[in-house]
Formats: sequence, C-alpha cells, structure tokens
Amino acid sequence: MDFAAARKVMVDSQVRVNDVTDRALQAALLAVPRERFLPADRAWSAYAEIEPEIVGGRQMMLARDLSKLLMALDARAGESALALAAPYAAAVLARLGLQVTAQDSEAAVFDVVGDVLAEEGVQTVTAPLNAPAGGGYDIIICEGAVPGRPEAWLKVLNVGGRLALVERTGPVGKAVLYVRGEQGVSRRELFNAAPPMLAELAPDPIFAL
Repeated sequence: MDFAAARKVMVDSQVRVNDVTDRALQAALLAVPRERFLPADRAWSAYAEIEPEIVGGRQMMLARDLSKLLMALDARAGESALALAAPYAAAVLARLGLQVTAQDSEAAVFDVVGDVLAEEGVQTVTAPLNAPAGGGYDIIICEGAVPGRPEAWLKVLNVGGRLALVERTGPVGKAVLYVRGEQGVSRRELFNAAPPMLAELAPDPIFAL
C-alpha cells in the first residue's frame, strides 16, 4: 500500500473539505505517518474514515474530527502540550513545533506507538488519565470522549491555555474548546462528534430499585 498517497487522499478528502484551512496543520498531517500508530497487520486501516483500534480498545479519532479540534486549538510553535489517550495528535503537535508529552493509562499503547513517538520527539508517560502528568501546559487534547468537564485537566493549563476534547453522554457528543483566563475558564461548543468513550473516565452506573 502506498501510505504517502493514502495520506494525501485523507487530507484532501477528510480534512480540507471540512473547513480545516490551516496550511501548517495540513502539512503536519501530510508528514506524520498515521499508519505507524497501528499494529502492522492493521496499518492499512489508518486512512479509512473509521476509528481504528491501536490496542486493547484504545482507538484513534477520525482524521476529520481530530483536525478540526487541532485547528480550534490554534497551537503555536514553542508551546507545551499534553496529549491524553492521543498519541497521533501528540505527533502532529510535535510536527507543529510544540513540546509534547503523550500520556496513556495503557502501557500496551506505547508498545505499539513508542518508536514513532520517540522519532517525533514526544515524551511518553504511563499514568491514569484522571491524573495528568506535570503541569503548566498551553495545550491539552484528547482523542477519546469524556463524560463532562474534566476539572483535573483544566487545573494543569496555563493562563491562556486551551483544552480540546469531545464531551459525550449519549450517542452523539460535542467537541468543546476550553480556554483558561485570568478570571476562570470559558467553554465553546464546536461541532458534533462521537468518538468512543474512554472507559476509565465513564461515570459509575447508578442502580435504582
């Protein structure tokens, strides 16, 4: 399979046509080898309009949705970024010149993507997703869905920092951009999206008699 050609088709047919006009972001998406974020026997699925599984239920976000989240973040070279359950997004941000840490609770994810992240200059941390590593981030992004406002993630943003993710409690969620200001945090809804829920962040079921 010609992955470079498939990457160009992905950007042309899934990214540009969905109003992702940032040329630097387009170039980063063209440069990062998305197929290397999947096991070799599933690399062919990297450029399809699906959410391919990395390992153990952890999936990549649709290129369309991720590119729109990334554009909303307005990432700038030199900023610090934390990518939670988002190794591919981490590599794209690194290509844009950011200092990036990729965090996942599943060590098996880094067994698959560790080599390519190292080549892209991304640091990796294995830790629970509800306990973000470090602090002082300008950018935080997540490729899975969460059930609501992630207070622990917002606390590690700098003033002026941005968090982009999908909040989902039903069949369809909302992509959301949070921005930390001097006086608090603002929230703006961006578009509908339905990536898989991050199981460890899902609320415990409530049983009623």
